[in-house]
Amino acid sequence: MYAEERRRQIASLTAVEGRVNVTELAGKFGVTAETIRRDLAVLDTEGLVHRVHGGAVASQSFLTTEFPLDARYRTASAAKLAIARAALNFVPDKPGGSIFLDSGTTINGLASLMAKHPPARECHIVTNSLPTALDLSSADVQDVQLLGGNVRAITQAVVGDIALRTLAILRADVAFIGTNALTIDHGLSTADAQEAAVKQAMVTNARKVVVMCDSSKLGNDYLVSFGSTDDIDVLITDNDAPASFVEEIERNGVQVILTEEEE
Repeated sequence: MYAEERRRQIASLTAVEGRVNVTELAGKFGVTAETIRRDLAVLDTEGLVHRVHGGAVASQSFLTTEFPLDARYRTASAAKLAIARAALNFVPDKPGGSIFLDSGTTINGLASLMAKHPPARECHIVTNSLPTALDLSSADVQDVQLLGGNVRAITQAVVGDIALRTLAILRADVAFIGTNALTIDHGLSTADAQEAAVKQAMVTNARKVVVMCDSSKLGNDYLVSFGSTDDIDVLITDNDAPASFVEEIERNGVQVILTEEEE
């Protein structure tokens, strides 16, 4: 496991549990206590946790940092692929089914699998992601609609009034949604208000909402909320998700699917 990925998981675990211990983290990740102390020092500098004697406690601030696509593709890549494979089970199997595909690296992984999945190739697909639209059209998927509007360079997501006006008159059988963060209290959240508006419109206008989110994002809070846990029908995450978080969100009526990385 890369240091960056380990730190993201530590930040998520701290956010969910409230407090973490150096010794327990060293055992969980199979590294030395000194390595964990260095990780916590980095996370403290980034404002993701607060260092305390013997470990760290959760930060109470909302996150705003965004990472470029190439960095996000490298983060938790195996977990994201397993999540994408599980999400294929929720693609409509009827001819002419309709799908919203949000922007994001986990969703883009799903799109790559959909391009080889016969039922998905027969669906009408609407997306605000430039990489997703290009991947699907390059694979000769015929019915792909890319929303119009402004492109955010850092995420290559289409946002703005044109995209929102189009989504307002569309409906989908299922929306596959990515998120920067998910908590019980604040729900789904992201850093940018314009992207949040597009995500929210997809959530509102879909019969079923499937959230695809690796465990490093659980327990974190970003600045802009775009949906509550009541809006989520299915959460697909990896089996490193904290058990306490999974139990609580299931009590809120969300179906949780835990995936395992393939060897």
